[in-house]
Amino acid sequence: MATTRTLSDPTLDLQSNSKLNQHQSASLDYETGSSDRSRSSSFHARPNSPATPSRSRAAAAEEASFWDLKVKVKKRRAAKAWYSRKRVKGAVALIGLVALFFFVNWIMLLRLQDRRPDPDSKTRVSENSVLVQENLRKYAKGKRPQTGIYGRLLALAAHALAEGANKREPKDLWQEPFVPASAWRPCADQRNWEPSEGNNGYILVTANGGINQQRVAVCNAVMVARLLNSTLVIPRFLYSSVWRDASDIYQEEHFINYLTPDIRIVKELPKDLRSLDLEAIGSVVTDEDIMKEAKPRFYLKMILPILFKNRVVHFLGFGNRLAFDPIPFQLQRLRCRCNFHALQFVPKIQETGALLLQRLRQHAGDTGPLDHYLIGPSAVSNKKESRSHAKKPSRYLAVHLRFEIDMVAHSLCEFGGGEEERQELEAYREIHFPALTQIKKTTKLPSPAELRSEGLCPLTPEEAILLLAALGFKRKTHIFVAGSQIYGGQSRLAALTNLYPKLVTKEKLLSSTELEPFMNFSSQLAALDFIGSTAADAFAMTDSGSQFSSLVSGFRIYYGGGKMPTIRPNKRRLASIFLKNNTIEWRVFEQRVRKAIRQTKHVQTRPKARSIYRYPRCKECMCRTD
Repeated sequence: MATTRTLSDPTLDLQSNSKLNQHQSASLDYETGSSDRSRSSSFHARPNSPATPSRSRAAAAEEASFWDLKVKVKKRRAAKAWYSRKRVKGAVALIGLVALFFFVNWIMLLRLQDRRPDPDSKTRVSENSVLVQENLRKYAKGKRPQTGIYGRLLALAAHALAEGANKREPKDLWQEPFVPASAWRPCADQRNWEPSEGNNGYILVTANGGINQQRVAVCNAVMVARLLNSTLVIPRFLYSSVWRDASDIYQEEHFINYLTPDIRIVKELPKDLRSLDLEAIGSVVTDEDIMKEAKPRFYLKMILPILFKNRVVHFLGFGNRLAFDPIPFQLQRLRCRCNFHALQFVPKIQETGALLLQRLRQHAGDTGPLDHYLIGPSAVSNKKESRSHAKKPSRYLAVHLRFEIDMVAHSLCEFGGGEEERQELEAYREIHFPALTQIKKTTKLPSPAELRSEGLCPLTPEEAILLLAALGFKRKTHIFVAGSQIYGGQSRLAALTNLYPKLVTKEKLLSSTELEPFMNFSSQLAALDFIGSTAADAFAMTDSGSQFSSLVSGFRIYYGGGKMPTIRPNKRRLASIFLKNNTIEWRVFEQRVRKAIRQTKHVQTRPKARSIYRYPRCKECMCRTD
């Protein structure tokens, strides 16, 4: 056969081998990049000349090296491809493992949050917590339960408080981050200028709002008087249906004497100006005439010409009508000096405040670090009277329940009271906030649920007390509640005392005789709350936007020396937690609340454009010791 003949023909074999050798030699030259000399020798070799033994060995070696090289190249390429595939597979496997880990954790978290409480858990509740749960059902206003929508969580809190009676409280509960906080000391009393002559006219101020708004208005007026080189007439307070004090809260003589090196202050206008119709001559300036947080240039441009023309300007209201930035250094320091040094309560408030602190501490001998600044000489008498008592001072927590009806109505939120509550708050708004009522009728406003989710609703007393229980305050903790005229009345407070039986108000600690001089004077009563809250070992606010809470926390920062912690809730984060009140387990609730509060306890300097009364840690008010 042709195929057999071709395979057995030696001539064909020789020709094939010769061609193969030539092809391999050329391929080897290409693959290895051999020298020109090697290629030249190969190209000029005579194909028909007989091969010597040495040449055969060289050719065989050359052929072997060629195949070895090709094998190595192939192996290297194969290894590289295998390694690349392995890396890709490893990366995919790692990503899958991480995704699986997070997915499993997410599933577990959902199960923890949404799992219903154990139906047998009631059998494990102590007699004490059972009693608390029964009492929570008793108190109501009419037929409406004062526990609102939080009956289940309050019962869980009662159980947790009963079980935790012998456990230690979290170590940071009564502490502030000491090292960074103690690096600041008060220094707003330092001056570096000459007194103002005050010869550009007179400034009158009639401040509106409560004691806290009035305090801010007074200190802002002091700064404006210095800015305009004018004389300040002792401020007066506007009487209203809500705030029923005309004055008699701060010591006039101390105010005048302390600020004399800064501005000129008089008690009344000169006789020739008293008879003027200030409104008729255009000297009355209301809050409608001044934008909120107006900058100094506004007063220089708009108010100073009125002073030059009429010699007097009357600011009526003056609520938050001065910006916090940009303000020159010394003028900003003057505001701090006014707030933290120049305003001292009148003796009758100081004396009753001293009595309040003495009873809050259960007649213990030690005075607090802020007592001297709050109650003046009464702090010394407190210490003298208490020297005979050898018992350890009782620390207490102060809580500002900003849940008065004006706050509740103005918030436009709902608090679980149904149609009865809505009608009651709407009627209050029509009388006290007619502008808000009109806006509500003509403008589409966010729903109560939307307001709550954005953290714009005040915490209810029930939410506040649940917050304290979740943070770890024990059932036996002494708690002073400021702002005790809460919406819902004493029945609402009574429901809270079942969780914390040592919860008190100034009305409980002071007799009717001791409170009688302050009755019907809401700002003076608020001054007692201010003293009790500011001097507390720990202070918890329920509304971070409240002027009262802002001033209390600022005072504690300024004089506290890093030892006066303040609990500031993030209402937006808490709203998302309370939204799960029907399903969330107490342990999960506790963890989430503690995390939310822990993030607010960082020591920080005053953010730009924020209140120096609330954030005094700034170079204008305080000095660093490091």
